Amino acid sequence: MSYKHIFKASLIWNHPEQQSLQGSKIYNKSHHIAIEGKADLHVSAAKAFKGDPTLYNPEDLLLSSLISCHMMSYLYVCSQNGIQVLSYTDNAVATLTTDIDGSGRFTEVTLYPEVLITDESQIELALALHAQANKLCFIANSCNFTVLHHPKCQAI
Repeated sequence: MSYKHIFKASLIWNHPEQQSLQGSKIYNKSHHIAIEGKADLHVSAAKAFKGDPTLYNPEDLLLSSLISCHMMSYLYVCSQNGIQVLSYTDNAVATLTTDIDGSGRFTEVTLYPEVLITDESQIELALALHAQANKLCFIANSCNFTVLHHPKCQAI
């Protein structure tokens, strides 16, 4: 049995176009994402694509969604296996490849989760559970690129 969950978001953009030095039109790419009951996200294009480098961009948000979802899936499988996690950090890296026609895609994301657990005898299991977490991760299951994991685990 499967369940369907609906998520809604609204995008608001209303900035005028600007003229570039070459005479072509350039649009300001800054905008707001609104989700009912939550603070607005202020978003732009990445700096490399003429966006505001001080704002989040869609690439940041995709990577953030992936590492957040993996962590939540990982904490779930750890709880199912009796592993007490004390801390979890990740410094993930995403590779975006662009083509000459302006199209592009993420080709790979590498997660570097570092986990601190309470029981040294569970380190091997804790490391192995990243594969199970990846299978459960909604975002990873929605991606058409490789998601690699290089986890580390220590116990106190």
